[in-house]
Amino acid sequence: MASLGQILFWSIISIIFILAGAIALIIGFGISGRHSITVTTVASAGNIGEDGILSCTFEPDIKLSDIVIQWLKEGVIGLVHEFKEGKDELSEQDEMFRGRTAVFADQVIVGNASLRLKNVQLTDAGTYKCYIITSKGKGNANLEYKTGAFSIPEVNVDYNASSETLRCEAPRWFPQPTVVWASQVDQGANFSEVSNTSFELNSENVTMKVVSVLYNVTINNTYSCMIENDIAKATGDIKVT
Repeated sequence: MASLGQILFWSIISIIFILAGAIALIIGFGISGRHSITVTTVASAGNIGEDGILSCTFEPDIKLSDIVIQWLKEGVIGLVHEFKEGKDELSEQDEMFRGRTAVFADQVIVGNASLRLKNVQLTDAGTYKCYIITSKGKGNANLEYKTGAFSIPEVNVDYNASSETLRCEAPRWFPQPTVVWASQVDQGANFSEVSNTSFELNSENVTMKVVSVLYNVTINNTYSCMIENDIAKATGDIKVT
């Protein structure tokens, strides 16, 4: 028959095991709860020479000082941008991004980690990673960023032509786009045989001016000039009266 001392001893051992198990469960739940957070990015395109936005959102954290945002680019050793403890930390920023990046600091607390990239260059194209750490955990998402040039076409009647002619112009495109004409009346018609498109290299020897002329247009009809490359698509309309 077990003595009182033995009973107490095994009771204490049992309690220790129970407590150890409970602590392990608590730690396990804590770790699993902090394991990962949802980070979401949206692929986008940058217009060279202008400012662009690399979009990234994450599960918000109530404490700004616990949030760390890191932007990285595939093939680049240094960081693209880092934000932590409520401010930018750019000591490890790669030289090619120096002075060109910013986050929306007043929106970080609500889960906006988007990056503003100033003076977009062709070399900015590539795969980026938005990496987030908060008190809830950490997470990341990749973003494909394309760069090129695009602009809104302007369509006008060419009064210098001998017949009724439309002229579609757009000042900056790269890579070289395609131009397609369409009309409201003749839907589905192919205007390639009655149009002529030319590309003129701009002074920086990268982007090009696009000029497309459509001949033999008819009155009381609305025409559309659509310019498109693998970066963007833009359309200009005109009604001939």
